[in-house]
Amino acid sequence: MTRISLLTAMLASLSFPAIADPALDALLAAYADRLASYSEDELIWKDGSRMPLGRLQPNLPFEQRLNQASIRDQFAIPYPLSGAPFQAPAPDVDPGRLRNEAFFLKMYGDCRKGEVKPRLKAVPWLPNHGGGSVRVTTINGVADQLEKVSRELDQLPTALIGFLVPMSGTYNCRPIAETNRLSVHAFGAAIDINARFGDYWLWAKRPDGSITWRNRIPREIVELFERHGFIWGGRWHHFDSLHFEYRPELIALAKQGWPRE
Repeated sequence: MTRISLLTAMLASLSFPAIADPALDALLAAYADRLASYSEDELIWKDGSRMPLGRLQPNLPFEQRLNQASIRDQFAIPYPLSGAPFQAPAPDVDPGRLRNEAFFLKMYGDCRKGEVKPRLKAVPWLPNHGGGSVRVTTINGVADQLEKVSRELDQLPTALIGFLVPMSGTYNCRPIAETNRLSVHAFGAAIDINARFGDYWLWAKRPDGSITWRNRIPREIVELFERHGFIWGGRWHHFDSLHFEYRPELIALAKQGWPRE
């Protein structure tokens, strides 16, 4: 085999996307320690394993889409820019709630198999205000980012501290309420602040199934979390205003003004 034909064969064995995808580029940048590249159809991990990207599924009923979200679906609902007004999202506009569980299991491990606990780290939580400590994953630098959040929250005016101390939980190997899908808490990549001031759609759900968006969490707290890569459940129609989870790729895309018209 000549050098040229050998090089051609080598290039053919590699995977390159036909067209650059801003969402997938943001995903690679956010999780650079774990992800290597992507092709038109697959996400390629640093360990060489491949995972199907799947298709966008806009025509599925929302509950069904939640249960079988593809990796591409994770970007289907753009996250609002930090600083966007707090207002009731349109029905089923829940940026970040579409999660491909296989992706998260590969990224953080399966808590049911004991794979998450060894990767947890204790992080001081508002130590100047007696917040104790919380345990979150070290994967992707989540613990480091939450420690930065804690230090900055600790400097907020006293009137805001009650929203944060006591906090309501981080790592918890459990499913999302009333589902079989694992919570992001099960991966050690989420935190719930003081439930006394939090609002949750299931708590507010009426007998006919309707909900009215509600929030009491101040903007200063939300924007501080967002600056360090944590999205806020208060930006969901199915709101969970005490909940923050580490999804820096969604915030990076928002800052880029994606998707562009």
